[in-house]
Amino acid sequence: MSGVQNIKVEKDDEGVRIDRWFKRHYPHVGFGQLQKIMRKGEVRLDGKRVKGSERVAEGQMIRVPPLGDVPKQEPRAPKLRMSEADIEELQSLVIYKDDDVLAINKPAGLPTQGGTGQVKHLDAMLDFLKFGSKHRPRLVHRLDKDTSGVLLLGRSANAAGALAAAFQTKETDKRYFALVRGVPKVPDGRIILKMEKAPIKGNERMVVTPDGKKSISDYAVVDRAAQEAAWLALKPHTGRTHQLRLHCAELGHPIIGDGKYGGPEAFLSGSISRKMHLHSRFITFPHPDGGNVTITAPLPEHMQASFDMLGFDIEDYDDSILDE
Repeated sequence: MSGVQNIKVEKDDEGVRIDRWFKRHYPHVGFGQLQKIMRKGEVRLDGKRVKGSERVAEGQMIRVPPLGDVPKQEPRAPKLRMSEADIEELQSLVIYKDDDVLAINKPAGLPTQGGTGQVKHLDAMLDFLKFGSKHRPRLVHRLDKDTSGVLLLGRSANAAGALAAAFQTKETDKRYFALVRGVPKVPDGRIILKMEKAPIKGNERMVVTPDGKKSISDYAVVDRAAQEAAWLALKPHTGRTHQLRLHCAELGHPIIGDGKYGGPEAFLSGSISRKMHLHSRFITFPHPDGGNVTITAPLPEHMQASFDMLGFDIEDYDDSILDE
């Protein structure tokens, strides 16, 4: 890019730090280069020198100096093609929608984001969830491929930023339902473990280690089926990869269907599904436009069938069971 440009801040960038504004609009500019041109006063906000931490407002003018040529980009992966039936099925997963927030009931088996050789994943489908908006919705958190339930998306950069900040500052309240093998002797409690990714390539797995990151989850037994299985309510206070799966396994009661952490013991005989029985039941969060919103996701078919077979009634759940 040659020559100085003066660019007006759009509504979608309201409140964004100016260094992140550059990252969003000029991703080829490195952190060091940006800091250098800011120190030299080449970047200006409404004519004034600015630091990277300063936030921009709609209508302000940003002076953008010459930033060099944009490097040649690698060819993009081909856009995911979806039939009308596939699009209709995807859109049927939406359980909440307003101008800022979109929520879907993610089915078990659908990855949130792609990995090696993974073409079909939610992130690749987001163009089909615009619902007339000019913006592509943005993921603000993740669920494991085999975990079902509430997944939030921001319908603009501002909304996504506000939602992501609420997750980081722990202003959200997330509750999960799980079916586990056996019944915990202590009916409720808190699990605190240090965990990190195991050094095994091609097999994402977390392990307990004294040097890992702290993880905290609360649990409570809602109901039990003799000593064979229990319905747990789970409340994570941290967001480590596979946290609830590892916590249940370390409790001695792996989640039914989770062979990775529970091995053969994670499966019940008979007609109980071998799919993962972990479901993000509801999330309460501060809405970007103010107030709190709670979104609840119905159980997936395989978990509802297991509940029916084991005699568990969703109406027996008390929302206050894990309130502090």
